[in-house]
Amino acid sequence: MTTYNPKNRLALLASGNGTNVQNFINYFRIHYDITIALVVSDNPFAYALKRAEIAQIPHLVIDKNKWKDEEYVLGVFKEHGINFVVLAGYLSLIPPYFIKAYPKKIVNIHPALLPKYGGKGMYGMNVHKAVMASGDSKSGISIHYVNEEYDQGRVIFQAACKIFAEDTPESLEKKVRKLELLNYPRVVEGLM
Repeated sequence: MTTYNPKNRLALLASGNGTNVQNFINYFRIHYDITIALVVSDNPFAYALKRAEIAQIPHLVIDKNKWKDEEYVLGVFKEHGINFVVLAGYLSLIPPYFIKAYPKKIVNIHPALLPKYGGKGMYGMNVHKAVMASGDSKSGISIHYVNEEYDQGRVIFQAACKIFAEDTPESLEKKVRKLELLNYPRVVEGLM
């Protein structure tokens, strides 16, 4: 029997349903160098936590107030041996102390081609509606490093899709979601 001991321990942060969390779980289910060691949510009702439970991955809630406790938060991530952090549908701003503790080790995905359509409140359908209203001919995804501002970190990877006259925000969301599921785990794997 082959044994392996992944040296890269990944934490996923999610606020909602966790489709990206599930995608990462599936992608890294059996990997020689990378394991998902922790799933964290700021929402106790996030289905992402259930996905982690089903996959037998340690998971917990750190609410917005608890994120103010630097010693506690960094202690949790250290206890789980985390050396890379992925925002997978996580909506809260990451505090500066955490970014300092994980320099160029925290990434996020945005459902548009940054620098357009980024910033506070620009997530999910809000982004797709804004893109459609602009009349742009394409949209896509941007994978970027996380810094102290929403969607302002250096872009690592982008993939685009065309927008046609018959598209709606809902159909655009489906196109962008396909790009997310195809690319996000693969890009993270290349960064670790």
